[in-house]
Amino acid sequence: FEPRRWGGGPKKKGLLSIFADHCGFVTGQRLRRACQIGELYSNLYSERTRRTLVGSIWRRFQSKHAPTGRLFAAMAGIFMWDKEKIQDEEIRSARMSGKTLQALEAVKCLNATPGTAVGEQEPGWEAVMEKKDFKVWRRPILNSHLYEYRVLGSYDDVTPRQFFNVQLDTEYRKKWDSLVIKLEVVDRDGSTGSEIVHWATHFPYPMYSRDYVYVRRYNVDIENNLMVLVSRAVQHPRVPETQEFVRVHSYQSKMVIRPHKSFDENGFDYLLTYSDNPQTVFPRYCVSWMVSSGMPDFLEKLHNAALRAKNFTIHDYAGVIKSSDTNRQPSQERLNGDNPHTGRPGQIYA
Repeated sequence: FEPRRWGGGPKKKGLLSIFADHCGFVTGQRLRRACQIGELYSNLYSERTRRTLVGSIWRRFQSKHAPTGRLFAAMAGIFMWDKEKIQDEEIRSARMSGKTLQALEAVKCLNATPGTAVGEQEPGWEAVMEKKDFKVWRRPILNSHLYEYRVLGSYDDVTPRQFFNVQLDTEYRKKWDSLVIKLEVVDRDGSTGSEIVHWATHFPYPMYSRDYVYVRRYNVDIENNLMVLVSRAVQHPRVPETQEFVRVHSYQSKMVIRPHKSFDENGFDYLLTYSDNPQTVFPRYCVSWMVSSGMPDFLEKLHNAALRAKNFTIHDYAGVIKSSDTNRQPSQERLNGDNPHTGRPGQIYA
């Protein structure tokens, strides 16, 4: 039996080799054909049309094979805008929330009545700080050692438009915030104005620097005299994790700004609600102390940056607001913040 076994070896190996060559030939042929088709479409259609076509094919594939589609997207480096963008419902929730509007009304009492228990209408909020221009509350996040924070503030020496633009302008943020290491818009959804922002920032010693990747969207509601900024953490294939920074995967922020009079007159109230997990090994009270000690300094820098904004060239994200537009609602395209200029999310502090 020994000679017979050795005699069959080469024959079996030859069949496997032929099969592998055939598979390689078929795969190569299909790849070449796909490249040829891609080159043909690139010559026939514009970049925007190609994106629309690919997006349509992708949505059709995703609807039929959702689990497989998500796996394929992760492997192929495709960002699923339909799932990850800031939805209209999120904007409406931030803009029209009755509790949010009540809190904005109550913030007017901050200076008139020190110690006023604003926010007690919602259970679980604990006051942790009160300054001249703002007050901070927190409440525990369920099944977590972290807190969610709420900041209610009011300024009388800055216009809402200035404050709004300072929040959004990434280039200006690099000038006034010395903690910024990197801040850039890496992707954008033209249908809603949602943008993907990569932000790297220094953390207090001895912690490593952190970086955030999040989607943000802003909205100007002239009819209700409001400005809204919403952002939350996402994963994006253009910004993979690196050893240079510690990636923060859990983060969300909502800000509502309401003028006392108009968008171009001094005076407004704002409400910020945010939470994040900075991926630290420190206990809850240490993280809470870092937030409480760092927030006053940050808000003061933000306020000064808004005051100095008129001396710098800053993009007007509220350009939809005209002096004659006070009593009319803008088009849906502008309402969604569909602006070709890259910007800064609605986050204030993280």
